[in-house]
Amino acid sequence: MSEANAIKRRGFGETSRTDRWWIQPVAVFSILSSFILYATWAGMQGANYFYHDGGAHYLSPLYSPLLYGAAHEPRVFGAEIPSWWPDFLPFSAAILILAGPAGMRLTCYYYRGAYYKSFWADPPACAVGEPRKSYLGEQRLPLILQNAHRFFFYIACLFVFVLAYDAFKAFWFTAEGGGNAFGIGVGTIVLSLNAFFLGGYTFGCHCSRHLFGGRLNIFAKKKVAKSCYDCVSSLNKRHMQWAWVSLVWVGFSDLYVRMCAMGIWSDWRIF
Repeated sequence: MSEANAIKRRGFGETSRTDRWWIQPVAVFSILSSFILYATWAGMQGANYFYHDGGAHYLSPLYSPLLYGAAHEPRVFGAEIPSWWPDFLPFSAAILILAGPAGMRLTCYYYRGAYYKSFWADPPACAVGEPRKSYLGEQRLPLILQNAHRFFFYIACLFVFVLAYDAFKAFWFTAEGGGNAFGIGVGTIVLSLNAFFLGGYTFGCHCSRHLFGGRLNIFAKKKVAKSCYDCVSSLNKRHMQWAWVSLVWVGFSDLYVRMCAMGIWSDWRIF
């Protein structure tokens, strides 16, 4: 009998580890499940995603860019509900745009390792037995779609710029006599941090490193490319931290705008 065959396969959850290895997969499962449930609920509401009382202009990141909305909202097209939308389906503007950022997260190299462990136990942790005996890989549906990550990355980059514009708009409040006046509210800071965290996560992606330096063998004559590559590589070193902070902050940003729009929270004007 070969040495490989002589090694006993671990049963599900079987391990010689003595540390609390289960804490991380349980935490990942809890946080991701909570965000998915909240984002699904918030995205299906189709209301309370824009706060404009007191001259503020706060748009939830779960609905930005707002393709369809009410006349007083920063919509892209001039209709509250598109004419082509089936009457038997409930409409929410978030449905039209969530596929972009969701695709970026779902196919992200870091998140793959995180949710493979926490949701599929593939394996639940290093040196811990898993509930399957074969490795299927990512060469067939649905996991072959993970190879589309680079395309979702380009879409996610566009969303970062859109959210940065939303943060810029949050600095301008409608004045009493008309026109816009510069100001800072708590919502301004919330939306600005949201764009910042998402930018750190998106541009710290491995696809970003490939974009700036993947085709170069020598950086000596490409100083601009070298600077960009060093910058995104620095972000990449903390990719896990950027991933979690940006995820939680997206949910909190929507919650803040929603609570203000519902009149439950009051936006404090700092300046």
